[in-house]
Amino acid sequence: MTSRPQPAARPSGGSGGPTTRDPFFDNAKYLAIVLVGLGHAWEPLRDDSRAASALYMLVYSFHMPAFILISGYMSRSFDLGRPGRVQRVVTGVLVPYVIFETAYTFFYRWAGDVPDYRISILDPWYLTWFLIALFVWRMTMPLWRAVRWPVPLALLIATAASMSDTVGNDLDLQRVLQFMPFFVLGLVLRPEHFHLVRRREVRLLSVPAGLTAAAVAYWAVPRMNPGWFYHRDSAQELGAPLWAGPAMTFGMFGCALVLTACFLAWVPRRTMWFTVLGAGTLYGYLLHGFLAKGSRFWGWYDNDFAHSPLGALAVTAVAAVVITVLCTPPVRRMFRWAMEPRMDWLFRPDPDDRRGCPPRSRRPAAGRDAPEQPRATATR
Repeated sequence: MTSRPQPAARPSGGSGGPTTRDPFFDNAKYLAIVLVGLGHAWEPLRDDSRAASALYMLVYSFHMPAFILISGYMSRSFDLGRPGRVQRVVTGVLVPYVIFETAYTFFYRWAGDVPDYRISILDPWYLTWFLIALFVWRMTMPLWRAVRWPVPLALLIATAASMSDTVGNDLDLQRVLQFMPFFVLGLVLRPEHFHLVRRREVRLLSVPAGLTAAAVAYWAVPRMNPGWFYHRDSAQELGAPLWAGPAMTFGMFGCALVLTACFLAWVPRRTMWFTVLGAGTLYGYLLHGFLAKGSRFWGWYDNDFAHSPLGALAVTAVAAVVITVLCTPPVRRMFRWAMEPRMDWLFRPDPDDRRGCPPRSRRPAAGRDAPEQPRATATR
């Protein structure tokens, strides 16, 4: 692959654009979702290891921002004016949200031994917050295309949310608003911006930048509330003064951008063995939540070995393998009915479809972006 930027992968949820998939973005999505899985695996280890807490904070400072930024970039040509695009949002975002919201609730009742826990479509639980956030962000895209300064406006909204303790839990709106600047930034980025972070100079500078960030994270472990990284609470709810909301919003936005650039600088640009897995990151994101929560419910971390240095390495390796397996084509075929259901019976044919067939029937099944990056808390 030459240094010239390649066509971006077709955006998930319904944009048009080139059908050629750029391995760079698939590689980035896969590596980002692995970091999400590692973050969840490291969470129970934080109480016994300052190093594990530092790695946890370092990863959480940029893994979801990077995933959301890529999701925004791949949504650039999403058009609410076309019926086929609306269909893809419904079948690729809303329907999986309802299915997994329900599945997580029953899993929580059974594994968590909370039989009276109720299904609440308006209150995302664990990883499903990302799906409802993706839906809200895409529904607001006409606004970001119309305004003169979309990123500053999104930052202003995120700042206001961080200062308001009256934002309710409906649709996990606090997190939707605080993460929104990363999605909006992805919308305004162009291929040449990603070409810049692939330069050798950026790759070399990313090493001291990453080491510095790791040192700062180690220093901050006993001094900083990790709740700031989840972006789900206001400053008041985190026990901080009102002015801390704007300060942390802008500070963490800048930190996340620097670390995201460092991360992308080391993402391979050519096709790798894991490139194909980048198309299934939403599967890995949502499915690994059952194991992440189950590991707590079933006491997998109760043994002393898991909290030893060798055990922490084993936990890291297992988490990476699990998230990788969940992104593979066989798993995607097994759960496609839930993640990419065909509901052509519900929608009228897209009159703009040149081939005269439902858009989903000719779209590669693996073409959806996740964190597809991630009720994580997401990230938790």
